[in-house]
Amino acid sequence: MQLYQKIFKEYWNPYVAMGIAGLVSALYFGITGTVWAVTGEFTRFGGHILKWFGLDVSDWAYFQLVGLEGTPISRTDGWIVIGMLVGAMITILLSNSFKIRVPKQKRRLVQGFAGGIIAGFGARLALGCNLAAFFTGVPQFSFHAWVFMLTTAIGTYFGVKLVSTKWWRGKPALMKGSMNPVVSENDTKRSVQPLLGLIFASLYLVLILYFFVTGKTMLAVACIAGALFGILIERGQICFTSAFRDLWISGRAVMSKAIAVGMMISVVVTFFYIQSGAISLIKVAAPSTAIGGVLFGFGIVLAGGCETGMMYRAMEGQLLYWVVGAGNIVGATVLAYGWDHLGIFNALAKNWNKVDLIQEWGPMGALFGTMAMLAAWFFLSNWWEKRFRYGSGMKNISGKRNSHVPKEA
Repeated sequence: MQLYQKIFKEYWNPYVAMGIAGLVSALYFGITGTVWAVTGEFTRFGGHILKWFGLDVSDWAYFQLVGLEGTPISRTDGWIVIGMLVGAMITILLSNSFKIRVPKQKRRLVQGFAGGIIAGFGARLALGCNLAAFFTGVPQFSFHAWVFMLTTAIGTYFGVKLVSTKWWRGKPALMKGSMNPVVSENDTKRSVQPLLGLIFASLYLVLILYFFVTGKTMLAVACIAGALFGILIERGQICFTSAFRDLWISGRAVMSKAIAVGMMISVVVTFFYIQSGAISLIKVAAPSTAIGGVLFGFGIVLAGGCETGMMYRAMEGQLLYWVVGAGNIVGATVLAYGWDHLGIFNALAKNWNKVDLIQEWGPMGALFGTMAMLAAWFFLSNWWEKRFRYGSGMKNISGKRNSHVPKEA
């Protein structure tokens, strides 16, 4: 019972969760030749929806770029997304914490949808979200990931500025009655959740075994990796939005530093695979990357969560993040249309090169240079945190002088 309590009733140390995620993502690359990614599959799903309504999208340049063959259940990327949802749901049920939650302010649904559209558009403009263009992009030694990371931070800054306004927050939703929680009949029924979690996990394990037995090994690997990612992000409460947003609001840098640690682990293992013959996935570093990063950072703050945070919160029963997810698909699909139909590719990405740091700096230069930059990010985040906490005369995001911020919980 103590072990169960530790694993399923308490959230995990984010350093541990991100460290394991970094290792798993690198191993997944070594086995499959592809990376942990989400919004590419969201974009394909948007294409499938358009096809269901009779629209021919086969000649859209963006779908030719990302591929639209098959369905989510026949693609490894599809099972990464499905697996993340399943993995998160299993641990949520085992922790007895699923509950339908509707925002008290209904305007949050509109705001979340709008934020999801902006984030989805920005992610696909940059050819990746906080995963493929950031967490797994840096270990691939693709320079575009550093451009995306910096501009995402800038976008989150402006997003925080907007959500801090009275216009955005609206009037507080006040509720009458006692502040003490009341245990209802529905709460007592939630005790069935761990049993459902075990059943859900067992069925998913059967599916994985089926893929192995029928020779669909890569789909089985994607199922396993996706579920592991879902478990890690839910138990570690991993959200890239908070990693940036908290820096601007409170100076809290735990998530930022944990992500840096996870990428350091991933860099070393990925480097080994690349040097052993694996082909690194390098993407173009162009104005589209920078603009996409700003839009993505801005959008995830408005939405209240990035792709990782959105997915496990949706599985917790938070209605807002289902709406955010729908907006994300809409935004990605709009970008897919505009890529060639509105001339976005020609204006922002054409004739810009893919920059591979291994080719530019040499293998050892790229490895130690990337590790040095990640270490610099870690220590800069730590310095920023202390500067907020111990009163440097610095002003916080709202413009008020911040002499002290309570220590982390």
